[in-house]
Amino acid sequence: MKTLVSAQAKKLILTSILAFAFTDAAFAGVRTVTLSVPGMYCAVCPITVKKALEKVPGVSRTTVSFDKKEAVVTFDDAKTSVKALEDATFEAGYESRLKEVPGEGGAAK
Repeated sequence: MKTLVSAQAKKLILTSILAFAFTDAAFAGVRTVTLSVPGMYCAVCPITVKKALEKVPGVSRTTVSFDKKEAVVTFDDAKTSVKALEDATFEAGYESRLKEVPGEGGAAK
C-alpha cells in the first residue's frame, strides 16, 4: 500500500532541506587581511607570493606590493584561515604574519 504525502508536507520537507543546505553558507564570510611579507627582496618575489596565495582554497583576490612588503588577501573564511595563508607563503619561501592596523590595537580584519 502506497502512502501519499500531501503537497504541504512536501513543501515543508523541501524547505527544511534547503534551510539546512544553506546554513553553513550563512556563517561563512568574506574576509580581507593584510599580511606583512618582509622577506621580499626583488621584483620577482611578489609574483611568487601571489601565486602561492592564489593556490589556497577560498582565496578570491590577492594583491602583493613589493614596495610595501605586504600582501592583501580576500578569502572565504569558511574555506581557509589566516594560518593557511601564512603557511602558503612560508612554503613558497617567505615568512609572513598578520599586519596590525594602526589605531585599532588589533590585527587586520
